[in-house]
Amino acid sequence: MTGGHSHSHAPVTATGRHRRRLVLVVAITAAVFVAQVIGGLASGSLALLADAGHMLTDSTGLIIALIAATLAARPATPAHTYGLQRVEVLAAMINGLLLTGIAVWVLTRAIERWNQPVEISSGLMLIVAVIGAIANTVGLLILRGGKDDSLNLRGAYLEVLGDLLGSLAVIAAALIITFTGYTRADSIASLLIFVMIIPRAFSLLRDVVDVLLEATPRGIDLDQIRQHILDIDGVTDVHDLHAWTITSGVPVLSAHVVIDATWLAEGRSGQILDRLSECLGDHFDVDHCTFQLEPEGHQAHEPAHHD
Repeated sequence: MTGGHSHSHAPVTATGRHRRRLVLVVAITAAVFVAQVIGGLASGSLALLADAGHMLTDSTGLIIALIAATLAARPATPAHTYGLQRVEVLAAMINGLLLTGIAVWVLTRAIERWNQPVEISSGLMLIVAVIGAIANTVGLLILRGGKDDSLNLRGAYLEVLGDLLGSLAVIAAALIITFTGYTRADSIASLLIFVMIIPRAFSLLRDVVDVLLEATPRGIDLDQIRQHILDIDGVTDVHDLHAWTITSGVPVLSAHVVIDATWLAEGRSGQILDRLSECLGDHFDVDHCTFQLEPEGHQAHEPAHHD
């Protein structure tokens, strides 16, 4: 006997719920990217170009996230029973790889500039960096409300935060160059941007790998869930208990629940199924639960099982 419970049949993903935030930040980052490229080339500042490259990564990643959110909202089909919700996770992976690539470029260019310093127009560098810092602050405020709901929004938030820190580093470098003439400050700022990019890229990729490997979602304790299930009247055992994430904000769970023979004989399995759904809905943040209700001894007939 099987039973299922789902809080939602229409795939409304976390990124989809915050699409307007993404659109606004895309517009902001694209504008700042153009300003930083022009300012970096005109001033000779590698730090500005590095920040512009990071902005390009941000814009590309956000556009990918928007496309993924649209695809993820498509309904399920027999060929894709969860729809295309996991496209959002693939988008986050691409974003993380882009971050890694831009970080490597910044590192190599910073080393070259350290060995061969160039003349830099610190005044223009400072103006563009201040504009970038203001724009990044606005972007952070826009994304803050959705950063805890979606991998893509979290990735975007962390990227914009890194851009803000990068802009502050560029501002500091511009001031140093202006008052001391020490042009290697530009290379130091570029290296600081590299140091800020790499941990965020690895963190995002680690979370993506967890989803793709169907690791137990963070914040879900399977031992506690197992005990909650066992505490329900009529349940004698539970096995093949699994929890994983389809995409950001869509955790799912499945389990084989062994029912007392008396409850089955009295036709009360439906009550147990209702209690299972209510229990997990009240105590755990799981959107979709599937239970297989089975009599005692049925497990011995299964070809394989997991604890």
